This record gives sequence, structure tokens and C-alpha cells, in this order.
Amino acid sequence: MTTSNANRSHVDRQASIPVAGLQRFISGVLAAVGMPAEDAATVGAIMAQADARGADAHGVFRLPAYVKRIRAGGINLHPDMRIVEERAATALLDGDNAMGHLVMKRAADLAIEKARHSGIGWVGTRHSNHAGPAGLYARMPLAHGMIGIYMAVGSANHMPPWGGIDMLLSTNPIAIAVPAANRPPIVLDMATTTAAYGKVKALAQRGESMPEGWMVGRDGKPLRDPKRSDEGFLLPIGGPKGYGLALMFGVLAGTLNGAAFGRDVVDFNKDFKSVTNTGQAVAAIDVSAFMPLARFEDCVDDIWAQMKSSAPLPGAQEIRLPGEQSAMTYDERIAHGVPLHPELIATLDELARSVGAAPLP
Repeated sequence: MTTSNANRSHVDRQASIPVAGLQRFISGVLAAVGMPAEDAATVGAIMAQADARGADAHGVFRLPAYVKRIRAGGINLHPDMRIVEERAATALLDGDNAMGHLVMKRAADLAIEKARHSGIGWVGTRHSNHAGPAGLYARMPLAHGMIGIYMAVGSANHMPPWGGIDMLLSTNPIAIAVPAANRPPIVLDMATTTAAYGKVKALAQRGESMPEGWMVGRDGKPLRDPKRSDEGFLLPIGGPKGYGLALMFGVLAGTLNGAAFGRDVVDFNKDFKSVTNTGQAVAAIDVSAFMPLARFEDCVDDIWAQMKSSAPLPGAQEIRLPGEQSAMTYDERIAHGVPLHPELIATLDELARSVGAAPLP
């Protein structure tokens, strides 16, 4: 069968891939392009977790772009990550242009360790790269009885300052994860734009339209065709309030760390060679520094009950807390696999062939 015929046959099928199989596939592709096996396994695990939790625009969907950047020399596969500034509760980690997932895993581990001793650990990064969904790194402290906070400068500018047209800001996300006793953790994971740009790219691949309110053109009119996203910009959440949040998160995750912000941000969607110098920040807060963990988690369970017991508005089906949908998606996908769109399957199959890696299971 020729490659073109193979692609056509894959476009006709949709499949759900087991999370473990997806992890092996991602790791295999990354190892095939020269990433050390241990690092490839770490990145594969994190990316597969993104898909398992429903962050479809940040999981295996990103693999072709990562491989393109690696092949172009835009990612350092043998980094010397090092702490360049450190105090009892803080550190600045230089990622040496490594895969962002590796940098953030190291940063989160360091923040957790510092929180054990100081009650809180805050670690900033520079010379990192795109690292996937914010919620994954905010979740990492949860297993240690801690609250997690993550923020980042997005890897491309897609939003102007409020009232302007020059794209000087990105989606600049934030995530906050809070442990509970018998409920899923409360996990806020949001961009400061109405939609993350990865969702725009995913819709473009699937040939679907954007909802009105995601983007506008430079004429101020709604833009719904994701393939024309270069002609406009994303809108901030809450108008000027979202702009203000994006600005301040950029200062905390970028400027404070000596990382790129504003005009210095490299568009990793278009420039695959330049060092992006992406900045992020992760914090871990040890709950026991404030009260016994079990008491706090019981309080969070009570918050769950209060929110859920609120009388709904007419037409509202259910009140949900941040992270609840992700938890349900995770349970579903662990049991039944991650559904992949036919176009993405075809793209991934071709990617595996091109690098000599094992195909999707």
C-alpha cells in the first residue's frame, strides 16, 4: 500500500487508544528523533496524561510540532538544567532550552521539596519551552498534601493589550489545584483568553468552526474560521480584566525569571529554530503549615457539597466545580482509551513512519 492510500484508509477510521499505548507511542517517536530514553519516557507520560484528562490540544496533538522543532534544532535534547538562584523557599531554574515538560517536572519536584521544609516552595523557570496544560503541573503537589499553583508565558503572542491591535500578550495560563478528602481535587486550569490557541489549532485540523467570541479580526468583527486565525487575535476573558491578568502573569512567570515577555516572545508555531526562552512558575503550598491536612480536605469536601447544593438556574442541568469534568474524563479514558480524530490518526501514523518509530497501537 502506498503512503497516500494508507493515509486515506486511516482518515476513514476513528479509534480510542489506551493511555498506556499512547504513552509508549509518544515516547517511541521522541526516542526515534534522538531524545534520551529516560527523558522520552517522562515526556511521553506527561503528554499522555494531558490526553487522559481531556486536554486534547496539549497532548499527542502537539507531537508533530515538537518533532519538527527537535529536527530543526530548536530543542536541546541534552540539556544541562541548573539552579541559578536559590533561597530557602525559592529557586530560579534555567532549563537550557530543554523540552518544557522536563523543565517543569524538575521545577515542580523542587517546589515540593522546598515546601516540605519551608511551608511553601516557589520555582521560576527560564529557557524552558512549551510544556502542555497548566493543570498537570498544579496537580503534582497534590500527592504530597499540598496545594499547587502554576502560571506561564504562552509560547506565542495571540492577544493585544486591551484597546490595541499589536499582539504583545499570549494566553498566559494559570492553574490552581486544591486537595479534597473524598471528592476529586478542585483544579482551576484556564487561559486568560476566552479560548486557548491550541483549541483553535485543533478545530482547524478537524475542519470545524470556532464559536463566536473566541477571536476577532483586525476590523473588530467576529472571526470563526480557525484556518484564518492569523488574520485576527484571541479575546481576553472578562475584557480588560483578562488583559490585566495576562499582563501580570506574564510579569510573574516571564519578566521575574529573565524569560521572554511581550515583543521578545518567539512564536513557536512558526519559528522552529530560535530559542524561545519560555518562562513559567510553579508553587507548592504545604497545607500542614496552616492546619492538619485531613481537616483541610474535609473542609474542601464541605465546599463541594455547598456548591453542588446550590439551586440551579432554569435551564442549567448541573453545577460543576473546576476540575470535575476533567476527573470524569480521566476515569472514562483510563477505562476506554483516548479518542483520536481520524485526521490526527493519519498525521500521527505518517509521523511514525517518517522517523522510523512504532505506529499507533
